[in-house]
Amino acid sequence: MASRDDIKFLSNPKIGNKRKKYCRFKKFGIKYIDYKDAEFLKQFLNPQGKILPRRITGNSLKYQRRVATAIKRARHLGYLPYVTDMLK
Repeated sequence: MASRDDIKFLSNPKIGNKRKKYCRFKKFGIKYIDYKDAEFLKQFLNPQGKILPRRITGNSLKYQRRVATAIKRARHLGYLPYVTDMLK
């Protein structure tokens, strides 16, 4: 019988193996989310300027709420736009 190393795959066998999502705030010990740091907050926005959901970012509920609040404050003060064509 052929071993796994002898088998030639037509496609990449690693396709479908998803990495486990994690909350970057818990992992790196970030306690405070600064609303004045627009470059950091852009990681949580899609190109149209909408806030990305938890299921995509991997944030915990507590920190997703804080991120959303920080983004809304930054938008109110003009650090981030409300709507855009291509933000990134």
